Amino acid sequence: MAPSFVRLVCLVFVLALSSIAYKLSDTSINGASLLRECPIFYTAAKTCDPIAPKSFLPANVLSISKDKIKDNGAHSPNFDVLADVLEAMLVMQTDYFAPWLGTWPEAIDWTAAVMGTHVSGAVRSLSEALVHLNSDWERFVDWKLQTNLVDRYFAQVTAFYFGQDAFAIRNEAYDDILWVVLGWLETIQLVNVHSNLHFKLESQGEAHFPGTTTFPRLGGYFLNQTYHGNMFVPAFAHRARIFWDLASYGWDTELCGGGMVWNPRLLPYKNAITNELFIAASISMYLNFPGDDNPSPFYNLESTDATQMQSGPRDARYLKAAVEGYRWLASSNMTDNHGLYTDGFHITGYQDAGNNNTKCDDRNDVVLSYNQGVLLTGLRGLWEATGAASYLSDGHKLIQNVIKASGYNLASDSPIDDLSALHSGHLPKWHGLGRAGVMEDPCDASGTCNQDGQTFKGIFFHHLVSFCAPLVEPTPTPDVNTKFDKRALKAASESHADACAAYGGWLKHNAHAALATRKDGKFGQWWTAGLLDRWTGPWPTMEDDGVPHASGVDYRNYGVPNDTTWRPQSNNGMTPAWLDRVQKPLFDRDGKRLGELKKRQEPQDTKADAESNKKDPNTRGRGRTVETQGGGLALLRAYWQIVHAP
Repeated sequence: MAPSFVRLVCLVFVLALSSIAYKLSDTSINGASLLRECPIFYTAAKTCDPIAPKSFLPANVLSISKDKIKDNGAHSPNFDVLADVLEAMLVMQTDYFAPWLGTWPEAIDWTAAVMGTHVSGAVRSLSEALVHLNSDWERFVDWKLQTNLVDRYFAQVTAFYFGQDAFAIRNEAYDDILWVVLGWLETIQLVNVHSNLHFKLESQGEAHFPGTTTFPRLGGYFLNQTYHGNMFVPAFAHRARIFWDLASYGWDTELCGGGMVWNPRLLPYKNAITNELFIAASISMYLNFPGDDNPSPFYNLESTDATQMQSGPRDARYLKAAVEGYRWLASSNMTDNHGLYTDGFHITGYQDAGNNNTKCDDRNDVVLSYNQGVLLTGLRGLWEATGAASYLSDGHKLIQNVIKASGYNLASDSPIDDLSALHSGHLPKWHGLGRAGVMEDPCDASGTCNQDGQTFKGIFFHHLVSFCAPLVEPTPTPDVNTKFDKRALKAASESHADACAAYGGWLKHNAHAALATRKDGKFGQWWTAGLLDRWTGPWPTMEDDGVPHASGVDYRNYGVPNDTTWRPQSNNGMTPAWLDRVQKPLFDRDGKRLGELKKRQEPQDTKADAESNKKDPNTRGRGRTVETQGGGLALLRAYWQIVHAP
């Protein structure tokens, strides 16, 4: 997505950039003051007329989309899809989660944080669905059974809070740290939604429970209880705030004019994911962080700035960080000619003596699915904070670029290529981020994804859900006088809903493919294989999978190169040993740590199992794992939430 002139003029600097810029707090700043675009939300007197978007879809897609909505309705609830979501979560938490450890033992630190995010998001969707199930079918099952299911998974998420190795993660790369922030903010949203939907205090009382008048003292202990999950919110908020503070030290202005550094232990590399995470985490802190006055345990003892030890809701420093972060990313030239985010930038000759270059000028053109996803939460949050419709426009353009790069045509609502014309043993054409209309990462077809790569696609779909939530009126801000242009908001809401509805066919197509890769309820990594029921011959390798692997360095799946582009060298020309530290799972199924690309087959009890695995490309490499299950869960949740949720 090439940065547009509109975006470049919309955002202006509001702070003198420095390494401690985001430690400052100025609650006199509001969203409108950060923009030159006429926002739909405003606090002062209305001085401009916001231009309401006519559509976020191309004209040829818009007409078809409106016809479909007219024929079928905006949503057509299919509760079997919700059942698929619950089944995916049940398998994930039964087969992979260890309650006594409070984690998924085969996950590594950052993938575990993502798994926790997926579970919190899925439980939030369940909580929202219960309202409609109970209203449509009176009470379709006893409330005790409903709340028991929600509490089962919430208890596991809470156990993960204590099982998460917070001390180790704070010494890892900045992206690892930021996954933690987003995870606990997602859990706070779960608690808030479940409380508001099912534990409204004003709805409880003698009128609903007349028996309490018989035992008034006892009744006082039962009436007007809030959801018990609220007792953990201060702990979740504290961890989110601490980890955001730690990550903020990655913002650097000496190189490339800004942006987050990925890993402080490697040569400067400013990549898409770390910057997108910083944008998403910052705006989520602004919108969803309830405040934290707990000074323990990691604040800077040498600092006299009290704002580093506590923070309240709607703290403007988080909004500033998100706005400036996106300003930098949008102008960084990090997108390719398909409008997709590449991985990141090096600085040419950084270690050369006498080299004064400080520009990000060596782009790594690897395209990965999660680099297209995390930003969607950031853009949606920036819209909610500012009312600037261009953030929504940028998000929809990115989604449409992703769909096209998977080989799917929104105008015809079908794959670009005719799958019925495929010859047996031939792969569909690679389109940049998938084939046959199904999202793929470059490592999928060859079965060479490592633990990182197996996590990527699920991340995209989680953040797609966040972006495509219906637009609502602005929530209260520090300035209670927040107003909005009703006409423009209505137009933006309708255009946003139409665009997200248009993605429904693509979501259904991906869900159908992914569901076909399940074995014993466990999702495979390569979803496209679910469409290749006529395949014969050997499965593809990196040599013949059609992916241009030479376009960049896929260090996420195949390791960080040991060269002077990536790693600082010591005096003897060798990489310091401490730079080779990697995250490790607690253990794998064999009791040993998995190698990055160790070839492992799933347990084979019989010859029939072995023969079956020859026909199953998703037994290659790491096979089916908690990360592939999390990806399937996130995809199904997106299909439910965007296409079917009432």
